[in-house]
Amino acid sequence: MTGPDDWDGREHPGGHGERPRIPSPRPAAEDHGPLPDAPPLPPAPFAELVGDATTGLPHGLPEPDPAPDPGTAREPDPAPPHDVDPEYESDDDPVTDDRDPRRHPPLPAPGGAPPHKVLKSLLGAWALAACSPEETAAVEEHLTDCAACAEEALRLRDAVGLLHPADSLDLDPLLRSRVLEGCLGRRPARIPVPEWATPYDAETAKLDALLRDMGEAEWRAPVRLRWFDGERPVERETTVGGVIGHLMAVDGLVATALGLPDPLGAAAPPDTPSPRRRTEAYWHTAGEETGPLAVHDPWREQSQALIRTASFAGSGAAELNVPYGKFSLALRDSFLDRAFECWVHAGDIAEAVDYPYEPPASGHLHLLVDLAARLLPVALADRRRAGLAAPPQGLVAAGTPGRTLHLEVEGNGGGHWYIALDSPAALGSPEFTVAHIALDSDEFCQLAAGHISPEETAVGQDGEREAIRDVLFATAALSRL
Repeated sequence: MTGPDDWDGREHPGGHGERPRIPSPRPAAEDHGPLPDAPPLPPAPFAELVGDATTGLPHGLPEPDPAPDPGTAREPDPAPPHDVDPEYESDDDPVTDDRDPRRHPPLPAPGGAPPHKVLKSLLGAWALAACSPEETAAVEEHLTDCAACAEEALRLRDAVGLLHPADSLDLDPLLRSRVLEGCLGRRPARIPVPEWATPYDAETAKLDALLRDMGEAEWRAPVRLRWFDGERPVERETTVGGVIGHLMAVDGLVATALGLPDPLGAAAPPDTPSPRRRTEAYWHTAGEETGPLAVHDPWREQSQALIRTASFAGSGAAELNVPYGKFSLALRDSFLDRAFECWVHAGDIAEAVDYPYEPPASGHLHLLVDLAARLLPVALADRRRAGLAAPPQGLVAAGTPGRTLHLEVEGNGGGHWYIALDSPAALGSPEFTVAHIALDSDEFCQLAAGHISPEETAVGQDGEREAIRDVLFATAALSRL
């Protein structure tokens, strides 16, 4: 036996020309006494090879696990999947190998359908229409063969229908008005619009939104204008451009009263014309086939100028006189009259192009109904002078009550009004009521616009029949071109 210093450098079975590793000491099976010529302990550089005397392991290595209980069989550690780094085996670690069969279902064979499990996992995306065209075709083909998946697909599709109701893609025509109202509610305008001008402001904005949503071809759509001329309904057909030209021509009466330019210019009749004569003059000059660029922007600029001028004019401008030919209105009532006509003709346009349109807001509608109710005594007196209504039953001094009709308008914008029957200067009083009529606010406005005749009006009535008939016809006579 050779010692560490006796190595002769020859090949050793345990190495290739290297110094042989000294094995750890092992206890002998039997004690035969000390070995002869026992070699000394290795020097310090080889101490780590000898190990600890108590454990028999090299220095610096951990002790092995304790021996398992003989009665408990130890399961072998599961082998990691092929080519998978054990460092990323944790489910919490998002980094995984794409070839891990436990995380990715097997791909279908070329030209074959995906497996049932994959197609079933796509049912939710299919119900939401979120699948690719290839996935959609595969799922729908699978549904024809698998009853369970077909039933699940129907349930998912019904659930999606509840989550996403079918809505019209057309914008709400009142959206712009609501946005403006919300903005002004949070931050009032520096120059507030007078209350009597707000219906005109809102209705022109609604009509502007309708016109901007229309195509150029729709501007040539035929529109029927209807009104009641004394004893019978009258119709006139024009185009969308012709209607806007009509509104701009009549609004010009208010513009000239406020010192703004007349939109008709040199084509305006020299005398103080009626709204109908101004409209005919505009149609003769510009033609009824007016396109959007020629009439839309000028009308909108004029309406905004009217609102801006009335707002800066102050409260004293409310009583400014605006002539309408045979009659005149105060500026505040003239703005309400123009708001009413703008709403009525916007409804005519919307009907012609099959577009939804809503009535004015409740507060604005009440102001428009109130104007019509206040104009009824004058309209009734005009019909009497023309021989179209029964004469008054007696002379009534100005400022005193006379025979009265109770007008009840129901619904949005409604209320109660007492109409003097014998004289425009008389006062309506509940104590002198001889008749009572009740009708819906929308029907009352349609009657005042001349869109329905007095005979067609569904009205609840009680009292003097002749007074009721005269008031209904006077309401229809408020309409005009």
